[in-house]
Order: sequence, then C-alpha cells, then structure tokens
Amino acid sequence: MATNPATLAQPNGQLPAGAVQPDADSQDTERGGLKDQRPLERKRPGLVTRLRVHLKENVSTSHADILMLTCCLVSGLVDSTIYNAYGTFVSMQTGNTIFLGLGGATSIHRPPNPKPYGWAKSLTSLSCFFLGCWFFSHFSRHFGPVRRSTLASSFLFQSTLVFIAGAVVQAGVVDGNLDTITSDIAWKSEIPIALLSFQSAGQIIGSRVLNLSEIPSVVLTSMLCDLASDPQLVGGWKSNIKRNRRALAFAMILVGAVAGGFISEGSGKMQIVLWIAGSLKVLITGAWMLWPESKASPV
Repeated sequence: MATNPATLAQPNGQLPAGAVQPDADSQDTERGGLKDQRPLERKRPGLVTRLRVHLKENVSTSHADILMLTCCLVSGLVDSTIYNAYGTFVSMQTGNTIFLGLGGATSIHRPPNPKPYGWAKSLTSLSCFFLGCWFFSHFSRHFGPVRRSTLASSFLFQSTLVFIAGAVVQAGVVDGNLDTITSDIAWKSEIPIALLSFQSAGQIIGSRVLNLSEIPSVVLTSMLCDLASDPQLVGGWKSNIKRNRRALAFAMILVGAVAGGFISEGSGKMQIVLWIAGSLKVLITGAWMLWPESKASPV
C-alpha cells in the first residue's frame, strides 16, 4: 500500500529526507477533485478589429450588375435634369463634344450668337469628367479595385458630391428654378455641372474594375452597337447575360431620363432629382458594405 506523504510530515511541518512534495494536481486528485482540463477559449476580436478585417475583404462580383444598373438609373435622372436646366450633359460626353464644337462654329459664322457661352458649360463637363476618370482610376488601383473599402468609399464620395450640388441649388447659390433659368450662362451654374460631371466618372470606372464593361452607365452609343451586333441577340433569356445587361442598362437610363423629366418639370426645381440621385448612391454604398466576400479574398 502506498504511503501518503502527508503522514510522514514531522511536527515542524517539514517532510523527512527523501520524501517528495506532492504537487497541487496530485493533491486535487487525491481529494477527489479533477482539475478543469477545458482548453482556453480564444478571445473574440473587438468591433474595430472585425470592421478593419471586413473592410479589407475583396467583394464578390456576382450580381454586382444590379448596382451598376442602379447607376444607369442615376445617370438618366441627373442628365435629363441638368440638360433641361443648363443645356448640357454631365454623363453623356459625346453630346458635350458636339456642343463644344458647335459653340465655336456658330460664334464665327452666325453672329450675334444668342448663346455665346453655351460651349463653356460643355467644356467644364468634359474637363471635370476627364479629371474624375483620372482620380477614380488611380484611387482604385492604389487601394485595391474590388476591396470593400475602396468601392464603398468611392460611391460614398460620389454621393457626397451629388448632395453638395443639391445643397448649392437648394441654398439659392445657384438658380434651380427651371422657369427662371433663361440666360445663356450663369457662371455659378458651373459649380453643380463640375461636381456632377466629376462624380459620374466614378460610375464608369466602377464598371471597369468589376469587369462589367457592358454596363458603362454613362455611354449609350457603344452599348447599343454591341447589343445590336450580338450574334445571339434573339437567344434565350438565360443564355446571354451580357445582352441582358446591355438591354437593361439602356432601359434604366431611359426610365431615369423620363422620371427626371417628369420630376423636374412637375416641380419646376432641379434639386429634388439631385437628392434622389444622391440617396440612390448612398444605398449603393451601403450595399457594398454588406456585399458578400469573394471566395478567394485574402484578408
């Protein structure tokens, strides 16, 4: 029978020579107690850490066409309203190029020109759109084109510019009443034209980084050409996704243009459409924050 070391203790509490001090585990076992052997639970990362990891994820491009089609609706809304107010576009730059050329020609051959500075608005739009393309493309490449934080911040910035344009009109800095905009150009009107043209460039850059070039959202000519020349134009609905996207993009721009015309003409004010357009881009920003992660996303 094994001798309990506790019985060998001397009166002074010390063990005799050669006796082994029992460790705590053996004492717990002899007392019938079992030491908790459960593994330590891993500490859950904090909210800030989880948010940082979430923002670094690459998003899935599956069904991202839904968001780009929403951008087509925004383009139709804004372009129809701005053209109705100022006679220029902020997305469709082909028309602005023609207006710019006509401005110079009519000034020379048909004086006095009733709109001698109409070309200036088109030049502003073209220039700001070009700068916007440069900015958003470099921004996407630098921070990761399909990273959640990149896409969300890009569309948040776009929505901010739309809201600023709406606020400028709402505050009366720029005339937003369609019935009273009669002059060839009020130089303050360059403010919303510049802001809206710059932000619209973010949409077409977004379509490029998402590999959705069939939904440029700001160009119709090439999109209609690709749609009409598609060899499977009349194929089944599920057999040709790119054709479906092009057709829906055209429809969304048209619906946006009709809606923008009705809203601006019905209210006589252009800022209402800008609030709607900015809100739609905020929704797109929120969608990117909740969008599924790419399966191959390195974090």
